[in-house]
Amino acid sequence: MAEEAPAAAPSKAPAKSPKKKAVRSKTDGPSLPKLIVAAVAESKERKGISLAAIKKVLATKKVDVAKSNKRINTAVTKMVTNGVLIQTKGTGASGSFKLAKKEPKCCFGIGQLMQVLKSKNKLSPLNCIHIM
Repeated sequence: MAEEAPAAAPSKAPAKSPKKKAVRSKTDGPSLPKLIVAAVAESKERKGISLAAIKKVLATKKVDVAKSNKRINTAVTKMVTNGVLIQTKGTGASGSFKLAKKEPKCCFGIGQLMQVLKSKNKLSPLNCIHIM
């Protein structure tokens, strides 16, 4: 009878080093909100530019719209809440958008403005020259 050699015990695999997370390099160029503001500023439409048109402009500027769709929508809604954009139609991220006009600034300094507010004189349009 043939003797069989005892089966060799399976040796343990060498310990694997912990996986390192892939380091993504930061993309060059302007940020997404800056690109959106530039796209809205380029628009000559009186009633504003739609979200679909903004995405088309971003696609021409080599932004992967399908991949960053959620980021575009959140950036637009944040800019509306911060007052950078005005939403002319729709709600949320849908609709048309245009740039907000800058608030008129008063010619007074902070100290002068506080003095006028503390005094009983009301601030009249003649006292404040608006700069646009």
